[in-house]
Amino acid sequence: MSQVSSLYSIYQSHLERSPDQTMLIENDQIVSYRNFHDQVINCAQWLSEQGIRSGDRVAVWLVNRTDWLVLLFALARLGATLVAVNTKYRSHELHYILSNSQASTLILQLNFLKIDFAQIVADVDAQSLPHLQKIFIVDADTDTPSSLLGRKTIAMPTGVTEKKSDTLELPDLDVDSAAIFFTTSGTTKGPKLVMHSQRTLSTHAEHVATSYELAHADNKLIAGLPFCGVFGLNSALAAIKAGIPVVIMDFFDVATATELIRRHKVTHIFGSDEMLRLFVQQVAKIGNPAVPFPSLKLFGFASFSPRYVDLANELIPRGFPMRGLYGSSEVHALFSLQKADLPIEERAQGGGYPAARSLAHIRARDPDTNEICAPGVTGAIEIKSPTLFRGYFNNPNATADAFTDDGYFKTGDMGFLREDGSFVYQSRMGDTMRIGGFLVDPSEIEHVLAEQPEIRSAQVVGVEIDGKLRPVAFVIKKTTDTPSVTHILNNVSKQLAKFKVPARLWFVDEFPATASANGLKFQRVKLRDMALEKLKQESLSHA
Repeated sequence: MSQVSSLYSIYQSHLERSPDQTMLIENDQIVSYRNFHDQVINCAQWLSEQGIRSGDRVAVWLVNRTDWLVLLFALARLGATLVAVNTKYRSHELHYILSNSQASTLILQLNFLKIDFAQIVADVDAQSLPHLQKIFIVDADTDTPSSLLGRKTIAMPTGVTEKKSDTLELPDLDVDSAAIFFTTSGTTKGPKLVMHSQRTLSTHAEHVATSYELAHADNKLIAGLPFCGVFGLNSALAAIKAGIPVVIMDFFDVATATELIRRHKVTHIFGSDEMLRLFVQQVAKIGNPAVPFPSLKLFGFASFSPRYVDLANELIPRGFPMRGLYGSSEVHALFSLQKADLPIEERAQGGGYPAARSLAHIRARDPDTNEICAPGVTGAIEIKSPTLFRGYFNNPNATADAFTDDGYFKTGDMGFLREDGSFVYQSRMGDTMRIGGFLVDPSEIEHVLAEQPEIRSAQVVGVEIDGKLRPVAFVIKKTTDTPSVTHILNNVSKQLAKFKVPARLWFVDEFPATASANGLKFQRVKLRDMALEKLKQESLSHA
């Protein structure tokens, strides 16, 4: 069986040259390439014995652990597809994924901290899952129920209790068939299932390992984001390809992460600005050292909220090597990364230089005229790359709508190209507002609002007022006192064009958000609904 562009090719050279080198570190237990490969062989053999075949779809509902990665590689050997299920999902979402993926098998653990997976499963309508045949339980014990969803449960062995010979007859490998399904962030109709192949996963891992120069002897990655999302998995696979150890966290806890980074001298971490803020709070608890993480070389982050530039100005001088990046389930996480020698404000922006280098093509298109934008002009970002997703499972119409006639993926994001071919991400297309005849990025207004001394954070959406689209703001205040809205808006009007100044400003305790596998994302649709309701109440009170 050819291994070119297969998942196995990600760690094959390290297994052959230095099999006892550290690949993973989990709970202070070291997993070498040899040990990991033995686990993959055993797991593939056991799965085959249970009837898993090429083309099967297997839902994996586990927190980060070595077994998650073992399952990915073992299923790939069999030509089966891993359906990644977010551990934050509950019964409705679990049912949606199992039903729409047509998964024949569910692999899960029953309890983790406060998550009662068994109870969540019990609330799923078992009769409406005709494709589901088997349920495998990881870490099964005497309390494990004999059945779930009307199916018999089977205890799944993990680790290497007895090394098996690699005599399994493997199917002809198709590296372009689906190796994994990721889920999109979701819409009112539910998330789409994003298909990636062994080729797109392995090629992207190679691009990231090479372009971001991961392969240095002292480098280590900490995996704090879930493997069920692209940011968690892509970074781990790139580190494995580069031959550097991956320190696995079962879930992200900032105190544990801080201790692990300092103890293992971690050099690389990928996350969100939300994660950075948690580190700032934790560092204060340990005495606020001037350079809290001297081993860190790169903190690649995606910004999901305003004030990221302020955060960068504060943290980069303190040894947080922050660099903005860009990614999605469709184009992969870590698709691009800003350069370390850029000015801080540019370095912290989303976007950057593609890991695929000249193999990736990026352009921005004016959403109104459909013309390609010149560098520096904001438009809808379109991407063409050899590692793009292979489509949405069982959704040909959505797949067709996602691509241009010449093969570019329509990201749904707004941004602009730089003269050197790199790009800057600004916002989601649905977030951008056409106000006063101009495209307005809400983050620009949010940033100015968040600079006001009374405001901790802000979110801006566009709603119709008196027949015109106008920006309105929801803000979280810094103090218990209620600041003057008029005073805040007067200050903002000195910094922004008149048409960008919010027509309304409301104080809230928190923003509606959804917890995806890649971090919290604010729900602007709900914010718009909240704004419309407030305007309705305002109108009624004036009637």
